Amino acid sequence: MAECILCGSDAGVIVLDLGAQPSPRHWPLPTDPLPDPTHALALRLCPDCGLAQLDADDTTEPEVPVPEPQAVVDQARRAVADLGRLGHLDGRTSVVEFGSPHGGSWLPLLDLTPTDGPADLVVDSFGLMHERDLPAALARRAKALADDGLAAFLIQPLGDVVAQSAWTVLRHGHHGYFTLTSLRTALGTVGITPTSVLRYDLYGGVAVVLASRGGQPDADLLAAYDDESRRGLAIPEGLACLAEAVSASTGRLRSYLEGHRAAGTRLFAYGAASKAVAELAMVGDAAGAILAVGDASPAKQGRCMPASRIPVISPAELVAADPAEVLLLLPDLHDELLATHPSLAGRVVVPGAGRPTGTSRPIPPGGAATCPGTPGRNAGDR
Repeated sequence: MAECILCGSDAGVIVLDLGAQPSPRHWPLPTDPLPDPTHALALRLCPDCGLAQLDADDTTEPEVPVPEPQAVVDQARRAVADLGRLGHLDGRTSVVEFGSPHGGSWLPLLDLTPTDGPADLVVDSFGLMHERDLPAALARRAKALADDGLAAFLIQPLGDVVAQSAWTVLRHGHHGYFTLTSLRTALGTVGITPTSVLRYDLYGGVAVVLASRGGQPDADLLAAYDDESRRGLAIPEGLACLAEAVSASTGRLRSYLEGHRAAGTRLFAYGAASKAVAELAMVGDAAGAILAVGDASPAKQGRCMPASRIPVISPAELVAADPAEVLLLLPDLHDELLATHPSLAGRVVVPGAGRPTGTSRPIPPGGAATCPGTPGRNAGDR
């Protein structure tokens, strides 16, 4: 049994097992031999510290660079504006940022001087979830934070993932899946205390957790901890709906694709997102209904989706192909796609939506099934 990446416990329990899946960091050329390599992909919950994490990950390839989606840029701007409005940036002059290997940065939005630390502000934008050695990563962040500094951690809370049964967030390279409570436990190991949380609807729900040395959680954060405890997010039963949703959501997608293949629809997709890799691999031959996937990343264009081997093309090539329908594989790209390519209006669909969307916000894929007693949130990983 693997040891917990936070506390070292070997008492972890598998709560979601997708079997052997292709890596979202391996983008083969059309001429590369089949089959594409696969790797075990399972989510393990540590009963001792409450952290959900990859059971194992033997992938070693680097992340493929992708352009930052406009929705991510907009969320960062809103978060920085909120920090300023609430007075959290008053008197601060320096910043250290721990970013995600997927790219993106808050530094251009902050009127602060980047430094090696200690800094008045430490920003972690989806950085912790990519760390295999979590204690070392936490120690680096604590060292970078001045004694009276503020830390801001951007996470996709596991509670929001569970609320939407969004099992597709599980992917190689993402090692830790934090609840607000397990993040509190993790930060407590290095003497940092969460004090408040700001919530945004990116990716179906993200949170900016503010923390400091010697801080005290506010009433809203304490209520959030109580809610996570009530929902049982630190026990296997509280995460059971993730496994239950897999067959239902892949079945819906398979049925949609088989119907379009039988009808001869010129079906394309948009957004060669990592969350779609396992999903398309798991629907099997039905994925062949998709003629190509448009994506803005030059590093993916001319390559194929792993395992399903659907060609990846540029957005311009997608528009030129004049598709009858475009299956949107990452809902947060919806507004950006139609703003950039308005000719696609009325042809964009989302798994589970069952109809083209115009300018309305699409339904999140797999979002129809939610865990009892958990609040649904409006959608949206590269």
